[in-house]
Amino acid sequence: MKQKRPSIPVQVQAFRRRPRRWHRWHRWHWALIAGLVAAPLIWLMFRAPGEPAPQPSPQASITQEADPPWRLGSPEARFNIIFYADLECPYCKAYAPQLRQWINAHRDVSLQWHHMPLSIHEPAASQEARLVECAGQATGHEAFWTAVQWVYANTRGNGQGVADLEAFPGMSEDLKACMRSEHSARAVQAQAGEATASGITATPSLRLVDRTSGRSLVLPGPVPGDSLLSAIDMLVTRDPGEAKPTDSVDPPAHADGDGDMPR
Repeated sequence: MKQKRPSIPVQVQAFRRRPRRWHRWHRWHWALIAGLVAAPLIWLMFRAPGEPAPQPSPQASITQEADPPWRLGSPEARFNIIFYADLECPYCKAYAPQLRQWINAHRDVSLQWHHMPLSIHEPAASQEARLVECAGQATGHEAFWTAVQWVYANTRGNGQGVADLEAFPGMSEDLKACMRSEHSARAVQAQAGEATASGITATPSLRLVDRTSGRSLVLPGPVPGDSLLSAIDMLVTRDPGEAKPTDSVDPPAHADGDGDMPR
């Protein structure tokens, strides 16, 4: 007679089954994790070739509005240099690229253009000012500065103007209409009037502004980079009334002698 095999209590049987059930759940859990990890990779493999990747929110980066005043450099820079310039002024033409290069190397300083067409250079100076103003209004800050570079590269200077303004690469019927409009004329005239009212009478001239303190300092004539740094230090540490800009560049004397800034 065979001896009966002792039975296993129900509680023990249940205990022995638990590891197998946990093992099945454990495998399902890892399968879920693997699916979540693989989903983005699958999307990247099968998304349309022209579909752009997700970009960060625009709020994450600092941008400047596409409206005047026309600025170059960081809009958050502590110091701002207002550049009073005439697009027919030969000294402005020579100094503008130097100043832009200096601004690009100093992130705590921005550059702001201020129209100041001189009467000795009219009507070419105002026509060119309206061209660059309209280019900026149409496309923004970068387009404005590109137009300024184009005018300086193509003008004959001293009021002789650009031989053919319609050769401007961005010329269009809309741009021509803007140049003929009273809006662009008023924008240029208003800036010229502001410059004269503040005591600026020749080009090129600079106004260095400390946005933190609100103090400013006028620097006549082309100013080299080292002198700009000295002026910034002067503006920060001293009363602006005591500041006397020095070491300005001495360009050769201008034959007309009125308006352009030979130093």
